[in-house]
Formats: sequence, structure tokens, C-alpha cells
Amino acid sequence: MNKLIVIVGASGAGKTTLANALAKKEKLDLILEEHIERPFQELFKQDPKFALANQLDYLILRAEQEHQLRKENVTTLMDGGLDLDFHGFTRLFHQHGWLSDAEFDLCKRFYSLTRSLLPPPDLIIAVSASQQTISERLASRSRINIASSEDTKLLSQYLEEWLENIPREKILRLDVSGEGIEYSKSVQAIAEKLNQLRTTS
Repeated sequence: MNKLIVIVGASGAGKTTLANALAKKEKLDLILEEHIERPFQELFKQDPKFALANQLDYLILRAEQEHQLRKENVTTLMDGGLDLDFHGFTRLFHQHGWLSDAEFDLCKRFYSLTRSLLPPPDLIIAVSASQQTISERLASRSRINIASSEDTKLLSQYLEEWLENIPREKILRLDVSGEGIEYSKSVQAIAEKLNQLRTTS
């Protein structure tokens, strides 16, 4: 049976690095966020009027990815995902005033309908890191940063509000502040959780 594992957390927490390390060790199919490929992301960074187009593009992309995954007999690891894009970034955009109330409601309607048609992730890996770690990682990036280090508290709050409604056995929480590039401790913890998931399926 196919399984969807998602890694969520604030920008700069280490989701992508952890996803790559885990996919390599566990031989999982990996879906990344595709920052460079997204047509509205750079436009949005230049002009907030593209916020709605950017968010809908991401939400549709994630829905398409999940729809395809659920038709295949694979276990897939997703960096971020539909739920993070809505509960984290869409709410953040609304809070900053980049999305109007009506635009936010449009995104919410799309997300709610999509999630009602697609099963939720089988495992959510919720990563966190210290503010200093996040600031350093964001500063060293070559790609576009949609959220700043100052947004970490809000993003974390929004994600916690979403996670409160998820069964605890479907969540693995990890603080990755002290991890090296191989993320060995976190990868081991996730591998153990995946074994439990496979044996109870």
C-alpha cells in the first residue's frame, strides 16, 4: 500500500536537508518543493500582488503530487506539502496582508475540498530548530526565501494549531538544531518510526 510521509516546519528548520538524507538511507521516493520551477514565486518576491497566484500554484501542485502518489504502490517522502502550504504559508500571507480575506477564503475552499478527496499523510515529521540555527540557514541559502527568520514564531504557531487536530501517533517531533549534514540522529529516529508504520499496516 502507498504511504505518504511529509516533513513540515518553519523555513530554515532543515526540512530539505533532512528529506534528502532520509530518502537516501531509506530508499524512499522523494518530492521536493520545486522553488526554482514555480512560475510565480520570483514574481511574488518582487510584487505582493502575485501572492494569490503563488499560493494557488503551490496548493494545486501539491494536490497533483498527492493525487498521483495515491495511485501508485510506493512510499513517498514529501518536503513540505499541501497541509504546510495552507496552514503555514497561506495563513502567513494572510496575516501579512498579502492575501485579502476573500483571497484567503478562496485558498481555504480549495484546500478543504482537496483534503476531503485525498487521504491525509500517514506520518508527519514535525521539525524544529533554534532561532539562531534558522537565521543562519536562511542567510546561507541561494534560493528564494518566502518566509523570513522573523516569521518563524508565526509559522510555528500556525503549524501547532493544525497539528493539535492530528492523532498523536501520526506525528514525530524532532529538534534538529544540533544535527550535522547527515542528520544521523533524526534519520535513525524516523527509520524506527517507519518500521513501526510498516509493521502495523
